[in-house]
Amino acid sequence: MTNRQPAGPAEPAAERLSPVSRTALAVARVRAYESAQPEPLFTDPYALAFVTAAGAPPRPEDARPGPFARRLLTHGILRTRHYDDRLLAAGARQVVVLAAGLDTRAHRLPWPDGTRLFELDLPPVLAFKDEVLAAHGARPRCARTVLPADLTDPGWPDRLRAAGFDPAQPTAWLAEGLLVYLDAEQAARLLTTVGELSAPGSRLLVEQGRDVTRTPAEEGLTEMTSLWRGGLGPGTADWLDAHGWTTRFTSLGEVAAAHGRPLPAEAGATTSGFLEAVHS
Repeated sequence: MTNRQPAGPAEPAAERLSPVSRTALAVARVRAYESAQPEPLFTDPYALAFVTAAGAPPRPEDARPGPFARRLLTHGILRTRHYDDRLLAAGARQVVVLAAGLDTRAHRLPWPDGTRLFELDLPPVLAFKDEVLAAHGARPRCARTVLPADLTDPGWPDRLRAAGFDPAQPTAWLAEGLLVYLDAEQAARLLTTVGELSAPGSRLLVEQGRDVTRTPAEEGLTEMTSLWRGGLGPGTADWLDAHGWTTRFTSLGEVAAAHGRPLPAEAGATTSGFLEAVHS
């Protein structure tokens, strides 16, 4: 069952998505690619539908991704599977997906009975997503609440509580691919708010920050990478540890080895990876 909280008229057309919101289509393309492999690490039956509905052109047959594109593809695939596993292992019956984009975990993961999942993102993104999901008869596998919200607006926590979120209950928070699009002040403010909403034992899943000033310039990627602001950068874990969380780092190489996936030489096997923070 999906519960949509009203937020006024939305513009569902994919072409009206903001530049940052359109990056969700690139992530959906990664999930569609992996889902079509002979032995995929995960299957997203709706990823290709989003790309098709948006009219996003396929990669030309003669195009060859550069090294940074290959790195992002590998990272996106392993990140998806890692977060799938960690969300289910968290055992929380309350899950919040921040900047949910075209994420379909509510529909494709085997959630325990009693799980309630909140998806927060801008109204046009969620409207487009729900149009596509409805057209394909998608049904969530948990109680799903769709909450149009701007995470840079200080009022979003009040709207989340009004939608049924319980701050006294341990929560699994997912901020997948989000912080890099915020500047340091915005990222710190967002994570401070998440901490204020988190009961002891709550978990937060985020990426290990990157130094965006060292981002390679590669054809076909600049539209996305030009939007990166860096968030808290490589100091993300230190910031969390200083603000009521205890973090654990899992490298990209560890995730790849766990699933028998080779990494490109330039993938950053030990420096790239994922943080899981537990709130005290």
